[in-house]
Amino acid sequence: MTLRLEFAVTGMHCASCGLLIDDEIEELPGVTTSTTHLRTERTVVELERPVPAQEIVAAIASVGYTASPIA
Repeated sequence: MTLRLEFAVTGMHCASCGLLIDDEIEELPGVTTSTTHLRTERTVVELERPVPAQEIVAAIASVGYTASPIA
């Protein structure tokens, strides 16, 4: 069973910003994939097991962007 979380992300300026975010999130244990869309300012994270949304928000913040979970 794959779990999915979505986040609104602000502060991105180019496609490289999204790649940086995805690389950081994909380092977290339990994360399968991360896909960030510059145009929609969204990040979709697929998980193999539950990961607290705050861990993902913190990973995004660690590379200089602001994120919040989308219900």
